Amino acid sequence: MIQETKQLHTLEGIVARQSGQKSVMVAVTRLVRHPRYQKVLRQVTRLRAHDEGSKCRQGDLVEIQSCRPLSRTKRWRVIKIIKTALLAGVEVNA
Repeated sequence: MIQETKQLHTLEGIVARQSGQKSVMVAVTRLVRHPRYQKVLRQVTRLRAHDEGSKCRQGDLVEIQSCRPLSRTKRWRVIKIIKTALLAGVEVNA
């Protein structure tokens, strides 16, 4: 018997806020064309995700993956931090 693996959804988004100790809210932006007027609109979906190490901060670009329900609202898990946000008031010399 061949066992099929389930394909999990992955999305990229920006951490909008830290919701709790191990929770973050990720804003995922996507472009959608209006069905009648054909204008391209930007839609933002805010998803709650599980951050096991509490490493994410507000403004970080993260990759999230769908998972089993972890709580009433959390159905996503943070896989990796793609880009970290700069701290406010701190200059980085390149």
